[in-house]
Amino acid sequence: MQSRTDERPIIYLKRLIWLYFWLLIFEGTFRKWILPQYSDILLVIRDPVVLAIYAMAIKAKVFPRNNWILSLGIIAMLSWLVSLIVLEPYLSIEPLILITGFGFRSNFLHLPLIFVIGKALDQEDVKKLGWWVLLGLIPMCVLLALQFNAAPDAFINRTAGLGETQQITAGGGKIRPPGTFSFVSGVIYYAALSAAYLLYASLSRGVYRTWLLYSAGLALVVTIGVSGSRSVLLAVLVVLSSLLAIIVYRPSAINQFGRNLLIVVVVLLVATQLPVFKEGIQVLSDRFTAVAEAEEKTIAGGLLERTFGGFTEGILFMSQAPIGGYGLGIGTNGGAKFLTGRAVYLLTEGEWGRVILESGPILGLAFLAWRTLLTLNFGLFSLRQLKQGEILPLMLYAAGFISLLTGQFGQPTNLGFATFVCGLCLAAGNIRTSPKSGSQVPSAPALPRLARRSRYAAGLHSVPAAPRHPDDFVDR
Repeated sequence: MQSRTDERPIIYLKRLIWLYFWLLIFEGTFRKWILPQYSDILLVIRDPVVLAIYAMAIKAKVFPRNNWILSLGIIAMLSWLVSLIVLEPYLSIEPLILITGFGFRSNFLHLPLIFVIGKALDQEDVKKLGWWVLLGLIPMCVLLALQFNAAPDAFINRTAGLGETQQITAGGGKIRPPGTFSFVSGVIYYAALSAAYLLYASLSRGVYRTWLLYSAGLALVVTIGVSGSRSVLLAVLVVLSSLLAIIVYRPSAINQFGRNLLIVVVVLLVATQLPVFKEGIQVLSDRFTAVAEAEEKTIAGGLLERTFGGFTEGILFMSQAPIGGYGLGIGTNGGAKFLTGRAVYLLTEGEWGRVILESGPILGLAFLAWRTLLTLNFGLFSLRQLKQGEILPLMLYAAGFISLLTGQFGQPTNLGFATFVCGLCLAAGNIRTSPKSGSQVPSAPALPRLARRSRYAAGLHSVPAAPRHPDDFVDR
């Protein structure tokens, strides 16, 4: 009976993580169609869930205690204090707290969730979630096709809130369909996550049913076609590029992909026969051509600049930003709405530029360095897992590292996918052992040992044994 009691916090914690996932997928549905009058409040609907996850993680003794969280906490508190000092002469107490508070939650509040997911879930949980991701891609694709074919001002293409604004256009009288999300950015990350699970299933045997692979594969191809977004295609291509690492470290896995090549061929043949796909590809092709001509670059060069242009922007702003920055939240749409009543970009649209201008060249650079180092360490973690025969962490890393590195954290959907997908990447390295092997099957992944912990500290915290395929990255 005692053991069941001890398992309850982990069970509740997993349920809260699943709630976070479903709210991430359907947040835009509430903001656009069901409760548009409460759109501004629903913008932060996942924040209470995050706080509940942290509270339950502390109760379950899996809340992260590592150098990453410690350094993030220091940067976060200093950034908030400096922002309060910078903005205090210009704002009254209410907008001061609202703007800087929104900036704090955008930059820092959700990031520890990465490590909580990495400890609370194991690989079987990650695979189960992937089943729902692929299943959900099928109706998502249908909705995207309907939005693509509908008029820009149709009800199905509404934006969040009660305003008269429209979704971003893709050309030819078409909008970039957002699906259940508020904007097309959600489709970008959902397509990348779906591609990661599809590629993993293609390289593994018996992970998901064949009918699901065929259906989700077709849905992904159609999603790319009707998205009207170059970023959707780029995100999927980045996931596919992870095959290069697999060829180097685990070439035997490619043999299984060859067995599933028939799925790829059938999916492409069916997709090319769909009128909506043909029209979508034409619109997307026109966008590539028009942008390349306007910027006088090749299509490949335009994609590369779109990927890495944000880095150079941040560096250029370092000499222009005040030493203490302009204040947390000023560069986010939410902070701008508190300040001006309109959701606009007051500083810059690029993430690195926003961070530098908000927090200044010292604290802003420190936060960007934290994100960069964390991204690189996730990459090393994924490669170590690949060498041990686990390819799922690498697939998920390919789907999430760009959002962690340069994703716009001021946009809640981008922030949600960055933290959730990277958390899944860590959790995919937790292998549930078989009872036949004589090892205990934990109800939750074992808590890895903290690096350089003394025997006395280890005794205080009662750290259990490390799981099979140990990797103590989450606590370094």
